[in-house]
Amino acid sequence: MLIILKICSLYRLKALASTAGRSVQLACDWLFSHLDDPFLDDPLPREYVLYLRPSGPLQNQLSHFWQQSRLTCGKNKAHNIFPHITLCQFFMCPDNKLVALCEALQSAVNQWRGRFPSPLPLELYTSTNFIGLFVEEQVAETLKKFAADFAVEAAAKADVHVEPHKKQLHLTLAYHFPTNHYSILEKLARGIEVKLGCDWLATLFSRDIRFANHETLRVMYPYTPQNDDELELVPGDFIFTSTVEQVSTSEGWVYGTSLGTGISGLLPENYVSPADESDTWVFHGVARRSRTPKRTLFVCRHGERMDVVFGKHWLSQCSDSKGRYVRSNLNMPAALPAWGGAHRDYEMDAPITVVGATQAKIVGEAMLESNTTIDFVYCSPSLRCVQTAHEILRGMQQDGRISIRVEPGLFEWTKWVSGTSLPAWIPPIDLAAANLNVDTTYRFHTWVCVPVRSRGIQESGS
Repeated sequence: MLIILKICSLYRLKALASTAGRSVQLACDWLFSHLDDPFLDDPLPREYVLYLRPSGPLQNQLSHFWQQSRLTCGKNKAHNIFPHITLCQFFMCPDNKLVALCEALQSAVNQWRGRFPSPLPLELYTSTNFIGLFVEEQVAETLKKFAADFAVEAAAKADVHVEPHKKQLHLTLAYHFPTNHYSILEKLARGIEVKLGCDWLATLFSRDIRFANHETLRVMYPYTPQNDDELELVPGDFIFTSTVEQVSTSEGWVYGTSLGTGISGLLPENYVSPADESDTWVFHGVARRSRTPKRTLFVCRHGERMDVVFGKHWLSQCSDSKGRYVRSNLNMPAALPAWGGAHRDYEMDAPITVVGATQAKIVGEAMLESNTTIDFVYCSPSLRCVQTAHEILRGMQQDGRISIRVEPGLFEWTKWVSGTSLPAWIPPIDLAAANLNVDTTYRFHTWVCVPVRSRGIQESGS
C-alpha cells in the first residue's frame, strides 16, 4: 500500500493531465499502463491549443463535407484535425497548472457571455491548393480580443504564456491536395450553407509534445512480440512514428511508440493504418458562446429487450423447477429486480438484455466524451426504460449524482399494450432496492390509470 501511495504522489498529475482529469479510475488505468514508459519521470509539459468548434446544423454540413471529400478524393492535410477556427497557437502548460488554465478559460468566456456576434459571418475562399471559410474581418477582430483576454487570464491564473492567433481567422476545409481534385472539392465546399445555425464552442485540447511532428497510426490487429525489440500491439491503440528518427528496419516493419504504454519498438507495418493527428489529443474543456443559455432535450429509446431476442415467453426459458429466475443464456441479465408483484408480470414488463445494457452504457460514454451535461432524467416506468436510463448515467459517470424520475405518462401504452390493461410496473422503491438509481421522492405529474397490483404504481398525479 505504501508503494502505491508513493507512485500516485509522484505521477498523479501527469496521469490526470493525460486523461483530462475525468476520473480517478481513468488516471489510475493510465498510470499502471505506463509503468514501463521510459519518459514517465520526464517533467516535460503537455502542449495545449484553443479552438472554436462549430456545433448544430453547420457542424452536420461540415461533417458531411469531411466524409464526402475523403471518400471521393482521399485524405488531405485538413483531415488530420476536425473542423475548427484557431484562436491561439500551441502553448506549454505544466501539469500542476492545468486546473488553473481551465479556470482561466471559463473566466474569459464568462466575461464575454452575450458579447459574441451571432451568427458568425463566414466567406468561402478557394484556390488550387487551399479551400476554407474565412471570418469577416470586423468580427475576426472581436474574436481576437476574446483570445487576448484568455491569454491575460491564463497568465494571471496559471502563469502560462499564450500567444493569440494573429493571422486571418478561418476554418480550413482542404489543403495539400492534388490539383486534379480541386474541382470536386470546390463543388462540395460550395454546397455548405454557411448561414446555417451554429453554436460555436471554445474548446481546449492538449497533446504530447514529443509526438507533435510524428505520423499517427491506429492499431488494427493484435500482435505479440517475438523478439525483445518488438512492440506489443493492442487493437484501438495508437502508434507514433517519425521518418526523421526512423531506425533501420527490415522491409514491412516500422519503429514506433505506443500511446497506450509509452513503450517503443518495432512493429509489422500491415498491422496498423493511418489515423488523424487529433485522434490522440486529449479534450480538456468546452465553453459555449451562446447569447442565452439553451435548454436541450435528449430523447432516447430503451436498449435491446428480452422478449424481442428470446420471444414472448422468454421467462419460461429461465425459470427453475421452483419458478425462480436462472438465466439460460449469457445475454440474459444475471438477476431480475425483486418486487411485490406477481412473477408473471415480467412477461408484460420485460427487462433489457446484457447487450441492451452495453448499448446504453456506450451511449453514456459517448455523451461523456462530447462533454454533454444533463440536469434531469425523466423515464417511463417500464423496467427496460429505467435500466437503459441507469446504464446511460453509468456511462456518463453520473449515476451517483443524478437520479431517475419515473414518469408514467411517458409510457407508450397505445403501441405496446393490447386491450385496456397496463403492466403493473415495479414501484420506484423496489427499483431503488435493486440498485437502480431512481428518485423515490419524486411525485409524477401525469394522470394515468394503471391496474392496481401489490405495491405497484397506482392512479395518482400532481
